[in-house]
Amino acid sequence: MRGAGLWRYRRPSSEAGSLARLAATGGARHLGSYLSRRPLLPARRACRTARRHRCALGCGAIGCRPRRRGVGAVVTNGAREPIAIVGIGCRLPGGVVDPSSMWQLLRDGVDAITPIPPDRFDVDTLYDPRPATPGRIMSRWGGFVDGIDGFDAGFFETAPREAERLDPQQRLLLETSWEALEDAGIAGDALAGSNTGVYVGMWINEYEALLFGDREHIDFHMTTGTGRYAASGRLSYFLDLMGPSVTVDTACSSSLVAIHLACQGLLSGECDLALAGGANAIVEPFITIAYSQSRMMAPDGHCKFGDAAADGYVRSDGAVMIALKRLSSAQAAGDHIYAVIRGSAVTNDGRSSGFLATPGQAGQEHMLRRAYVNAGVDPRSVQYIEAHGTGTAAGDPVELGALGAVVGASRDVARPCLVGSLKSNVGHTEGAAGAAGLVKLALALERAEVPASLHVSRPNPSVPWQQLGMRVNAQHQPWPVTDGPRRGGVSAFGIAGTNAHVVLEEAP
Repeated sequence: MRGAGLWRYRRPSSEAGSLARLAATGGARHLGSYLSRRPLLPARRACRTARRHRCALGCGAIGCRPRRRGVGAVVTNGAREPIAIVGIGCRLPGGVVDPSSMWQLLRDGVDAITPIPPDRFDVDTLYDPRPATPGRIMSRWGGFVDGIDGFDAGFFETAPREAERLDPQQRLLLETSWEALEDAGIAGDALAGSNTGVYVGMWINEYEALLFGDREHIDFHMTTGTGRYAASGRLSYFLDLMGPSVTVDTACSSSLVAIHLACQGLLSGECDLALAGGANAIVEPFITIAYSQSRMMAPDGHCKFGDAAADGYVRSDGAVMIALKRLSSAQAAGDHIYAVIRGSAVTNDGRSSGFLATPGQAGQEHMLRRAYVNAGVDPRSVQYIEAHGTGTAAGDPVELGALGAVVGASRDVARPCLVGSLKSNVGHTEGAAGAAGLVKLALALERAEVPASLHVSRPNPSVPWQQLGMRVNAQHQPWPVTDGPRRGGVSAFGIAGTNAHVVLEEAP
C-alpha cells in the first residue's frame, strides 16, 4: 500500500497524556525524559493542574465523582448565560502544541508554511505552475503538524493493528481532547458516566482514500478508523462519556458549527461539560488537485487576506479541541477562564449567492445579525473580528462587505473595527479552521493584544475600507481602548453555504 510506511503505528517522540496517568501506569521511570521534551505549563497554570482531581462538573469537592447516567443540570440563568472556555488543546503548523506556543507564534508573527514534505506525497510528479492543469497541483506549499504519524496507542487503549488503521485526524482529536481537559484541570478518568458532550467538526478524510485504495487489505478496523461518525464516538467511548456525541461536516465551517452546537447543548442542559472542535490532516493530494483546477490555491503559499495581491489559500493540518462549561459552573469550580462565548449563530446562504460554492454577502449579513441578536450584544461594541479570511479574490470582498454592513456600520472613521486571519500564519486548516480562529481570539482577549494578520502590504483597492468601518490589523498591537468589555467575533464559512459566527468577550 503506497504511503503505508508513514502511517504505520509508531510510538511518538513526545508522549500524549497526563503526568498522573504516566505515573499511575508504571511510567515514572520515563518521567524525566517526558518533562525534558514537553513544554512546562506557565506558572499561573501549575496550581490548577495540581487540582485536576476536583469534580469536573463544578462542585469543587476533592474526589467527588459525577453521577452515572444522571440527568443534566437544569439551566436557571436564562438562555443567554455565557459559556466559559476553560481548556484548550491544539496542534497546528509551526510547532504549536499548546496555547502558550500558539500565542508565541502569533506574537512573533510567524508564517508556518513550508514546502510539502516528500513523505506526504510526491510533489515533483504532481506540481505544475500552470493553473488548472489536469491532475496537477499549482502550489508546492502547505502547513504541517510535526509528528502526525506518531500515536501512543497504549495510552489510548488502542491495539496496534487498529492504530495503524486509525485516521490521523482521530488520533489528533484524542490527543487534543485529553490535553484540553488537562489544561482545564479536569481528570479524564473522573468523567466516566457523566453528561459530558462531544462535538467534533471534520470534512474530507484523505486517509480513507489511502486505506481503501488497496481492496485486498480492507478490514473492519478501517471502517471505524476512518469513519467521521466514529471520531466523536471514539472520544466518548475512551472517556466513558454519556452526553451527546456528534460529528459535524459542513466543510470549512465544521468545527465552529460544532462549537455552536456544544453551546446549545450546555444551555439546554443536555450536557454539563463539552469538548468541541475539529481536525484536518493532509495525506493525499486529491483535494489539492481539485482546488488547483478552480485556481483556489495561492501559488506562493501565502494567504494574503485583505491584500491587493490576494490570490488563494494554502491547505494545512490542524487539530483544536476546547473544554466548555456554563459560566456559573466554571466560576463555582474556580476554573481559569480564557474568554466567554456570549452567543452564536449557524445559517445557510440559501440561493442568495447564485451558486452553491460561491460566498453570498446577503447570507453572511443574515448570519452576523442573528449571532449578535442571540448574544444580546451590539455589533458596534466589537473591537476585532477573526475572519474566515481565506485570501481569495472572490471571498475577501464579500466577507468584508458583510462585516462592514453589520459590524462596521456607523463607526468613527478614526476607530474602525480591526480584522485579521489566522490563515495568514498557519494556512487553512479546513475542518479545524473555525476552532483555531476561536482560540486565537480567546488568547487575544485574555492578553489584551491583537496579533498581526500577515502578508498585507497594500489593502485591496476594491474594498471600500473607510466606508465599511473595517481595517486589517497588519501589526501586533495592544487591544483597542474601549469603554466596555473587550469583545470580538469569529467567522467560518462552508463551501456549500453553511456559515457560523461566534461572539466572544473577555472573562469576567
